Amino acid sequence: ASLARGLMRPVAYGTRRDGRAVRSMPTFVVDAETQQEILEQFQRRCLHFSEAHQQTARPLCFSARAYQKPHPEKEISNPCDADATLATPMLLGVCDGVSQVDELGLDPSELPKELLSSCEDIVTRQLLADVHHRSLQSETEDYSGPISLLKEAYTDTESLGSTSVLLAVMDNSTQIHGKLHPMIGVVTMGDCELVLLRRSGADRRFQVVLHTEMQRIGNNRQTPLQLLRMDEDLDPGFSEDGALDAIEHGSGLHCTSTYEGDILILGSDGVFDNLFLGEVVAVCDEQLPPRLSDFGFEPASPSRLSGIARTLVEKAHSKCMMGLGGPTQLTPVGEGGKVDDTSVVIAEVIEWTPTLRQAWAKAHKRPSAFSSLFSCGSTMCKPKCRGYMSEAEWDEECDAEEDPNEACSIL
Repeated sequence: ASLARGLMRPVAYGTRRDGRAVRSMPTFVVDAETQQEILEQFQRRCLHFSEAHQQTARPLCFSARAYQKPHPEKEISNPCDADATLATPMLLGVCDGVSQVDELGLDPSELPKELLSSCEDIVTRQLLADVHHRSLQSETEDYSGPISLLKEAYTDTESLGSTSVLLAVMDNSTQIHGKLHPMIGVVTMGDCELVLLRRSGADRRFQVVLHTEMQRIGNNRQTPLQLLRMDEDLDPGFSEDGALDAIEHGSGLHCTSTYEGDILILGSDGVFDNLFLGEVVAVCDEQLPPRLSDFGFEPASPSRLSGIARTLVEKAHSKCMMGLGGPTQLTPVGEGGKVDDTSVVIAEVIEWTPTLRQAWAKAHKRPSAFSSLFSCGSTMCKPKCRGYMSEAEWDEECDAEEDPNEACSIL
C-alpha cells in the first residue's frame, strides 16, 4: 500500500447494539508533498505577555494529570488507542496518532509515544532545574524554545507513522527587568488544542487567557496538519528534512506569561470536537472553586485534577450518540458528535519548591513506577500513577485501587 496524494474518504457511520447510530471520522494521512505546499497558512508566532499578576519572582512548575480513553464504540472495532499523553513538572503533551497508518501495516500509537518520550528526555536535561536553577542532570544543555525542542525530539525518533502534536513547556529562565518571569511556550501541529484559564473578577471565576486553534487542511476534520515519518515505498515524497521544515514553518507557537493558579487543559480532537469551550470552562469552574487559605494560594489536590480530566473525557463521550428519531446533542462538529480516541491533560501552575523537586527526583528513582511507561490506551492496560505529586501523595495514590479504564501515560 502507498499514500494517494490528497487522500480523502467520507465520514463513516456505525450502529450500536441498541440501534442508536454513532458517527466516526477517522483521520487520514496527508502526504508530505501536499503539506509542504501549504505550511505558511498555518504558521503562528504569538507572544502573550503580562506583568499585571506578577508578585514574587519564583520558579513555577506544573501539577498535572492525564486521562485518556477511546470512545466505547470505537473500542469495539479498533481497541488500539493512538493517543499519547505526557504530564511532568516542566512539560505537558498530547499526541494524536493518525489512525489510517494502520492500513499501511503500522502501529498508529508508536510515533506519538516515542516522540513524547524523546521530548521528556530533552526537557529533563535542559529545563528540570531546582529553585537555584541548577540542573538535576550532571550534564546540562541550553534550552532554545519549544520549536527547537520538537525538532530535536523528532530527530531522535525512528518510528514510522503520523501524528498531531501539542506541547506546553514551562520556562523558568526568562527575566524581565532583572526579575524571574516564568513563561509557558506552546507549540502545536494538527488538531489538538490547549486552553489556558486564569481567575479574574470579583467572583474569581475562570477566564480564557489563551486558546490555540486547530490546524486542518482545507478545514477538513479528517485531515489535520501532521508530523510524519514514512519510508520511500509508502510516501516517495517524504524526507526527514521536509518534516523538520514542517515543524519550523507550519507549527503554531505561543509564548505566554504564567502565574500560580493558572489552569491548562490540553486535549485531542476527541475532546474539542465534542465539547464547546464554554462546557470545558464550566467543568473547571464547578470542580475547582476558588481556594484561599491563611497562607494564600492553595494548590488543588492531584485527585481533583484527575477527576476533572476524567469528567471532560466522559462528557465528550456522552455527546457522541446519534439517536434514531430521538434527540441528539449539538457539538462543534454538528449534531451527534464524533467517536474518537479521547485524551486530556490538565495542569495547575504551582511553585517549584525544594520539597516538590526532591519528591519528583525520589519518585523517578523508584523502578516500580516505570514498569510500563507506555500503553496503547486499551482498557486492558491498567494505569500507573502518573503526573507530578508530592512524596506522600505519590505513596497514597499508587497504593489506591487502579481504574482499568484509565490509560497509562508517560511519567
